[in-house]
Amino acid sequence: MIGENVGWAIPGAPTMNSGLKRAAILWLAAAWGLASTALAAPVDEEGVNGLYRALDTAVARYQAGVDAIRIGQPAAGRAGIERAISDLAAAGALCAETSGCEVQRFMAAYHNLLTLRSDVLAGAAEEYVEIQPEPDPEPPQVVLQPDAAGTPAPFDGRDLAELIDLNSLVRAALHDWLTWMRPSLIDAYEHYLYLRPLMWPTYEAAGLPEALLFGILAKESGGRVHSVSRAGAAGPLQFMAHTGRRFGLRPDDGFDMRFDPTAATRANVAYLREQLAQLDGNLELTLAAYNGGEGRIRRLAAGTDDPSFWNPEIFGQLPRETQEYVPYVLAAAWLFLHPDEHGLEFPRADGDHARLELLEPMTLSELAICLGQHGTRAGWFRTLRNLNPRFEHDQRLPAGTRLAAPAALVAAYHQHCQGGPRRALAQNLHDSRDERRELLATRIYTVRSGDTLSTIASEQGCPSTRGIAQTNGIAGPRYLIRPGQKLELIGCGG
Repeated sequence: MIGENVGWAIPGAPTMNSGLKRAAILWLAAAWGLASTALAAPVDEEGVNGLYRALDTAVARYQAGVDAIRIGQPAAGRAGIERAISDLAAAGALCAETSGCEVQRFMAAYHNLLTLRSDVLAGAAEEYVEIQPEPDPEPPQVVLQPDAAGTPAPFDGRDLAELIDLNSLVRAALHDWLTWMRPSLIDAYEHYLYLRPLMWPTYEAAGLPEALLFGILAKESGGRVHSVSRAGAAGPLQFMAHTGRRFGLRPDDGFDMRFDPTAATRANVAYLREQLAQLDGNLELTLAAYNGGEGRIRRLAAGTDDPSFWNPEIFGQLPRETQEYVPYVLAAAWLFLHPDEHGLEFPRADGDHARLELLEPMTLSELAICLGQHGTRAGWFRTLRNLNPRFEHDQRLPAGTRLAAPAALVAAYHQHCQGGPRRALAQNLHDSRDERRELLATRIYTVRSGDTLSTIASEQGCPSTRGIAQTNGIAGPRYLIRPGQKLELIGCGG
């Protein structure tokens, strides 16, 4: 347990034990530059990589614990979360004392995991996605032609295609994109077609290649604007909170600007420009810095006569994630430029935007249902979410709200979403979702021999013992119950 109350009363706000408090203090000290001894010490790249691996393991264990609670295994789930937090605290404390270790990673991961637990237990974790797909031995066939692919790719006056080294690592990434990752690549491209008017002009004005933008987008988020990684990176281009703030992605009236496609692209361009200037224009090292942290990459580049990402002296000291990230981005960019040569057929779509004004209150989810597929492979939910990132999908928007939408949807909205059977269906299904939430939130538990309200609350993931007592009219201070008694459990995660 994190502490005596362990935070189950308020999901996402656990009480910290002494180890976690110590870790938090050390993290803050490091972030404020107070860990002067550690910062001045020589960098142990292998040790830093080990701490980052420990972070990844703790994050995965934490998420597995949350998932276990969600599917009705509260005891196992809480045990996994306890171990994950203990490991995270220990690694974070050691990171704060280790030169070269970026303590912000641990702080961001911890914050994001608390948010993830709260949202999963509340049934609102729609946007917490893992971009890495599972292998699919029989990827679906695509029959559409490319649209934006093949556009010129100037890179500060150089052709991006000439800069990409098609070595074995990049070729292996091409293999993956063209086999089990092909569906993800196709989805990313289709999402990009509708995001393009919001993102590409910034790259074009900066003289950066569109293929590079697509490669980063495809690997980082798959074109899902609201993606949040387990480590806390967010948005279409996956900025960590502290890095985003450096480049202007600060909260705006409660909205996280990392989810704004245009603002995120401006920040991405500024970051790439900064790193390209510091890394002598080396694209691969710049991408490695984007994924693995600029401090580490600058140290490694400065410590060798051959500052190349492919140099074994540098490559061998990078974490596995960064070793794979750079080739995947370059391979996706290469495929953006050369789809036909690889038997790749990207979707075609009209990415022009229009303003769609709601004539009656409606959620984005209802809008997606009544619009149907209407010329897209998978419906309009993701596109509407991507183009209107400030609105939650189940937020009922008032009449008169103006939404960004593909131009082709305006006529479809007037045809299908103003009365009629589809509009009625959309509202009925939305209401059923609310009813399901209410039904799942209230369960009946039969008291067993040896049960107490405290053990029931703990095992069933309930907010509090007192809440169960009040709901069921059980008087304190002893809160006596008997075997066979039926209890209503409200808002419990087990």
